[in-house]
Amino acid sequence: MSAITIGYARCSTDKQDLAAQRAALERLGVPPERIYTDHGLTGTNRARPGLDQALAAVRAGDTLVVPKLDRLARSVPDARAIADELVARGVKLALGSSVYDPADPLGKMFFNILATFAEFEADLIRLRTREGMAIARARGKLRGKQPKLSEKQQRELRRMHDTGEYSISDLAELFSVSRPTVYRTLAR
Repeated sequence: MSAITIGYARCSTDKQDLAAQRAALERLGVPPERIYTDHGLTGTNRARPGLDQALAAVRAGDTLVVPKLDRLARSVPDARAIADELVARGVKLALGSSVYDPADPLGKMFFNILATFAEFEADLIRLRTREGMAIARARGKLRGKQPKLSEKQQRELRRMHDTGEYSISDLAELFSVSRPTVYRTLAR
């Protein structure tokens, strides 16, 4: 049985597109039907069904191809765990057009350096996000998720509920909200 290439692509948000990563994988020789993807899942989330499928599809002698290491993992421990699993199974790892042998000392060092940079980049993004949110909060621009109902609607919902004539389902239908929203409004 001959070795095959399996591709994996991931984007963090639903607004991002996987087309560029898919095209890169196809240019690297991965057949389109062998590309597994995760859409809207961060690299720090280890529960990634597409990655699990890609890892299940590779066999000894095969190559797992990822456009960039940060698409595979965003932390050194996660990257190491995936690389160690691949080595144990006799699977090669290609990051872009470069094939890395994590079993080789030089390949292992280079892989760990790349994983460290990917983790550093993820940490910087989190730091910048927190800083931006703190600044927006201080300026009054970030107030969190807004209630589904205005203050006036909330008062009316409460008044109607207190009459005893309306069930939670009735109120949800009348105000075009879910039942949990009615319960949250009444609990406030």
